[in-house]
This record gives sequence, C-alpha cells and structure tokens, in this order.
Amino acid sequence: MGQQYTEINDKNRLFIEQQKIYFVGTATADSRVNISPKGMDSLRVLGPNRVIWLNVTGSGNETAAHIQSHSRMTIMFAAFEGNPNILRLYGQAKVVHQNDEQWAELYNHFPATVGARQIFDMQVELVQNSCGMAVPFYTYNEEREQLNQWATKQGEQGLKQYWEKKNQSSIDGIETHILEKNT
Repeated sequence: MGQQYTEINDKNRLFIEQQKIYFVGTATADSRVNISPKGMDSLRVLGPNRVIWLNVTGSGNETAAHIQSHSRMTIMFAAFEGNPNILRLYGQAKVVHQNDEQWAELYNHFPATVGARQIFDMQVELVQNSCGMAVPFYTYNEEREQLNQWATKQGEQGLKQYWEKKNQSSIDGIETHILEKNT
C-alpha cells in the first residue's frame, strides 16, 4: 500500500496538480503543531524536489512563525474523488517575503492575489503515497471568494494594519517578522 520516493514523479505531480485543497503541517521543537488547509490555486510544483505555495492574509500566521524557527514542513493531499490516495511531501521550507529578492520571480508563478503575504519554498526530501481508502468522497463545487473580497475591501493599508494587529506572532508567541519583511 504505502510507497516512498525521493522525488515527485510524473504520476504524483499530476495528482498534486489536480487537487483543489491541500494541508500544510508545521511546528517548532516546542510549539503547538499547526495544520492549515489551503486552496485558491496556490501551489506549484517547480521540479522533482521543489514546490512553492502562496500564502494569503488570514487570521493567523503560524506557518511563517514556525518555518523561520524550524524549517520542516509536511504537505498532504488526499483524493476526494476517483481512486483513493493520500500523498505527503516531507521537506525543508523557507519563507519568502515581499521584500526578498526571490519574491518577484516566485510570485510570477501565481495569479495576482490581493492579500498575498508570503511564499513558502519547500525542498522535498521524501514523497509518500498511502492508500486513502478511508477518505470519503467529496464533490468540489467552487472556490470561496470571501477572502479575496475581504482583502480587496481592506486595501493595502488596511491589510498592513491587519498584519500589525493579527499576524505578528504565533499563538505560542513566536515572531513572524511580517511587518519588517513586507513593508
């Protein structure tokens, strides 16, 4: 049932590109474990051992806080239609902020997104498939537009004020450095 690979092969890449949702897991050595669902066409496979994903403004900023302290990351995809499959990418990630040299190059892989705050660049060390036979079927209807609508309403200054109020540290008090690296 379970298979492990040292890189993303063509079959796994196709599976990843077909998914509408994925889950990101991070933690420091002594923080709470954070698992975040992601969507919005925000992940790109750049090579057999590299993925990037665009992070948009939300109510927390746990992933950024964790990765700046401890670079390990797991990304999980699950088949909600078709053949059962769970795919996990294990690796080391770094946070790319708007002021970083790599921002423009990496951001060009995504559609312009109001509220974009970071890009995570992950070097994949291990790819693992498992059966997924207990994952139920779900039907994809459409993307939610509320987050984009909210970010558009905030405008650039409003988003920065929100980052100052809600995104500067994790729930465990770990700094995210969002203001000095994005403004």
